[in-house]
Amino acid sequence: MQSHRFALGATAVLNAIVLSAVMLQVPAHAQAEGALPAVQKSGAVEYLTGGIGLDESTAIKSASGQWPLSLVFSVQADGRAQFASDVKLQIHDAKGALALDVTATGPYLLARLAPGSYSLRATLAGKTLERKVQVKAGSSAKVELVWPAGTNQNAS
Repeated sequence: MQSHRFALGATAVLNAIVLSAVMLQVPAHAQAEGALPAVQKSGAVEYLTGGIGLDESTAIKSASGQWPLSLVFSVQADGRAQFASDVKLQIHDAKGALALDVTATGPYLLARLAPGSYSLRATLAGKTLERKVQVKAGSSAKVELVWPAGTNQNAS
């Protein structure tokens, strides 16, 4: 009888440990999903922008593979890139029509663009970078835009 109670007690302790471990993992996952900035819409294009803070940047990086276009903005500094924000972005389709015209509030911008060819024009502190990108169905294109050292992010 005594060994039976011990077995039940050990099982209860083991179940409590497993439940605690599961409970500790669930909030971390839920927190990462909750850290995503709100999806916004400009015309027919859905997008999200942000990435200030570790939780938000981690959540955006995790979600980026599910978006047709993923952009990262930074400035070269001391041999490495530092994230940039307040980037004015215009995306034109192959016919020259404006598909998206926004200001990125953080170093990341994810956009749901239809498959096709696009021209990107990103301006930070009066310095503009231009890139071409091909968005393909079922995949995610990633473009990193890096401004030269000395680009003043505080200029308008």
